[in-house]
Amino acid sequence: MKEKLLNWLNIALMCNLFLVLISFFWLAIAVVGETTGVNLGWKLWQKLWEPVFTPAIGILMAGALISGISSWISKKLNSKAS
Repeated sequence: MKEKLLNWLNIALMCNLFLVLISFFWLAIAVVGETTGVNLGWKLWQKLWEPVFTPAIGILMAGALISGISSWISKKLNSKAS
C-alpha cells in the first residue's frame, strides 16, 4: 500500500513538473512576444498565474519535500532494521 501511494505521488509530481515547465516556457515565449509586439498569450498567462501556476509550483515544492522526507525516513528505518 505504501509503495502504491509513493508511486502515485511520484507520477502526480512528474505531471505537475511538466505543467510547471510548460508554463515557464510559455512565460518566456510570451515575454518575447510582448516585447516585440506579437500577441503570444501574455495576458492569458497573467490571468492563469494566480489560479493555476502558483498552486502548481507550491504543490511541486511540497511534493518534492514530502517525497524526499519519506525516502529519508524509509532509509533510516531500513538501516536500523538491518
